[in-house]
Amino acid sequence: MILSGRRLLITGVITKDSIAYCAAEQAQRLGAEVLLTSFGRARRMTERAAQRLPQPVDVLQLDVNREDDLTALTETLRERWGGVDGILHAIAFAPQDALGGNFMNTPAQSACDAFQTSAFSLKALSGSLAPLMPRGGSIVGLDFDAGVAWPIYDWMGVAKAALESVARYLARDLGPAGIRVNLVSAGPLATVAAQGIPGFEHLAELWRRQAPLGWDVYDPVPVANTVCWLLSDYAQAISGEIVHVDGGFHAVGAPAKPVAESA
Repeated sequence: MILSGRRLLITGVITKDSIAYCAAEQAQRLGAEVLLTSFGRARRMTERAAQRLPQPVDVLQLDVNREDDLTALTETLRERWGGVDGILHAIAFAPQDALGGNFMNTPAQSACDAFQTSAFSLKALSGSLAPLMPRGGSIVGLDFDAGVAWPIYDWMGVAKAALESVARYLARDLGPAGIRVNLVSAGPLATVAAQGIPGFEHLAELWRRQAPLGWDVYDPVPVANTVCWLLSDYAQAISGEIVHVDGGFHAVGAPAKPVAESA
């Protein structure tokens, strides 16, 4: 099994419908030992989801914007495992006034909040846990293609563009320690977080119409499998990369066949 013996920290699990939950589930089936993180009101939901994994796991405290939480998490993992082999960063947030077509009216603080939680957090988490990877490891983040401006995505799109840049700089700076940093750019999936984005269904419909391979917004397994591959030695010479798992949507400018007009 490609993740046999690997110690993986998985962030971002809220419910069993989370992409991160599916990644944790697949990782366990591939031989990994897994721990989850959560905080605040979401923690109880994460703990319920953690008990539904093939092997129930513990949930550690982590608000990625709190330095004290990062320090405590590092010490907990050092005491518990001695080190970490891989991390899934599945953390993103933007205030409601930074989404939904409100780009020109978004306050600066809301844009900063989106950047800190959705992009800077990758550096914060990686920097905190890198000392636990003395023999190298793999860090994977979840992305949504930031190469273009999307309807409704607004400042979260800007934050994802920053995330992509942060990942490249981390790949540069952590590479000499043998730590790989990559992103998985997923098509829209019907997670709790995604459904909180105003107009999410509009994005989902674009994928249904245009992805050459088709796209099922209720199936996170292709994304989870790619995450597990990047966390494994099968991707040992890959870093600073963005792997698109979107049914091929990113590669085409228009649907292969015209969409039939309604009668």
